[in-house]
Amino acid sequence: MCNLNIFSQLLRIVFGIILIALAWFGPQTSVLNPEWMSLWNFGWLGIIPLISGIAAFCPIYAILGIGHQHDTKK
Repeated sequence: MCNLNIFSQLLRIVFGIILIALAWFGPQTSVLNPEWMSLWNFGWLGIIPLISGIAAFCPIYAILGIGHQHDTKK
């Protein structure tokens, strides 16, 4: 079951990759300010939108009943 359109999928995949890249490279480089360095671990939460985008399914959308709906009636 898919409840995301292609734009939402691509947006989630790109956002997830960016967050994971910040988590991966953040502590080794000066990408983040020193006072923000403690937040680099939150970048690993990028796995959630990445998987959601790849699967084209958002469980929160399913619970709330929103999202891209396919019309099966012809």
